[in-house]
Amino acid sequence: MADAKVIPFDDDRSRSGGGARPARRRTGTGGSGRGDGSAAPVSALPGAQVPERPGLLSDGSPETGKADGGSREPGPDAVDADRSPAGGWERRIAGGLAFLRRRVTGDYDVDEFGYDRELTDQVLMSALRPLADKYFRVEVKGIENIPSDGGALIVANHSGTLPLDGLMLQVAVHDNHPAERHLRLLAADLVFHLPVVNELARKAGHTLACAEDAQRLLEMGEIVGVMPEGFKGIGKPFGERYKLQRFGRGGFVSTALRAGTPIVPCSIVGAEEIYPMIGNAKTLARLLGFPYFPITPTFPWLGPLGALPLPTKWTIQFGEPIPTDGYPPEAAEDPMLMFNLTDQVREQIQHTLYKLLVQRRSVFF
Repeated sequence: MADAKVIPFDDDRSRSGGGARPARRRTGTGGSGRGDGSAAPVSALPGAQVPERPGLLSDGSPETGKADGGSREPGPDAVDADRSPAGGWERRIAGGLAFLRRRVTGDYDVDEFGYDRELTDQVLMSALRPLADKYFRVEVKGIENIPSDGGALIVANHSGTLPLDGLMLQVAVHDNHPAERHLRLLAADLVFHLPVVNELARKAGHTLACAEDAQRLLEMGEIVGVMPEGFKGIGKPFGERYKLQRFGRGGFVSTALRAGTPIVPCSIVGAEEIYPMIGNAKTLARLLGFPYFPITPTFPWLGPLGALPLPTKWTIQFGEPIPTDGYPPEAAEDPMLMFNLTDQVREQIQHTLYKLLVQRRSVFF
């Protein structure tokens, strides 16, 4: 594999990669037997009995139903059949078959970044949800700090050796927000060089961590997530857990100022212990083109079994949003302002991490 090249968030170059395939839509055309749109009369054969049509009485007069002209209410049998477990399974099977048909025929939508909302909701989120709810038992606090509409930039700490914290953050936002908002994560270019992972990341709404893409998503009213620590945070040794690394030059602040969207600090506790990194095989990492090659108490000693994360208890807390719409347009070019806001976000995340750690009873409970 070629050497991975990390693109800093405040690099303002254009996003690489091909455009998304346009969705194909099929529209049905209905026909009528007559030019005026009415149905042609049907004559009965001699000696044949004319069947009763719905809505007509046996004498051919229209059925009026209730005195106020309303339709006849369904009977109890129809209601019970609709609520029965068999009816629910039939609807699920029908929905699944319709989903597969749209996948095969290409009758689905993706946006300009390759985001496939239907696939994310029905497949990817369903696969990640048991990991968040049952395995890591993620507890979410402060979800009301994420706006119900419009753009916002969520800035979170990064840890865990493998980027599971970003995926759990995506599930937490969608499943706990009243509006079921989707988080669009910004990822390093290494993600888009890995086979299979590349395609899944784009389908899930992730995009390259560059200022241009982030600003476009924010202006479109999306919730965007960024972890400014990058590989320095996710690959730090276990002895430095919950100590925030450098946040770069404040590129995320500049992007939020240009878009006029609030910055929501986010603190994640629990991810640091899923893969306790006690060593780094730097030579092997260079050969494989990785930023680091982790050595944990179980990996690589136990082989594939050692890649199983420890079932730690997670807490994700969203802090008070920091507004940016009150600054003038030229504020995005003010280095002192960007430094102050970056430091403010970083300090708020670090303070919340310490507070959550004091409140935590155990790593696993």
